[in-house]
Amino acid sequence: MKSTGIVRKVDELGRVVIPIELRRTLDINVKDALEIYVDDDKIILKKYQPNMACSITGDISDDNITVGDGNIILSREGADKLIEEIQQKYK
Repeated sequence: MKSTGIVRKVDELGRVVIPIELRRTLDINVKDALEIYVDDDKIILKKYQPNMACSITGDISDDNITVGDGNIILSREGADKLIEEIQQKYK
């Protein structure tokens, strides 16, 4: 785990401000949902990406990508199958 050197205090409502530099770097925008994990004594925040199931294989993975303006989700295997099918259709 890499330290940023940034320290923030929790306010009276339990809120912590995530600095703009980190939000920009991690592509976290206003109204984005964050998943909260606990690992021993650590709190881990991760940008929530709902239903990242591959449109071709159905595999769910954080490594899946979105294409087509976010309309298609692909795993590595799904992308390979899609490329193969497209190449066969347009020979």
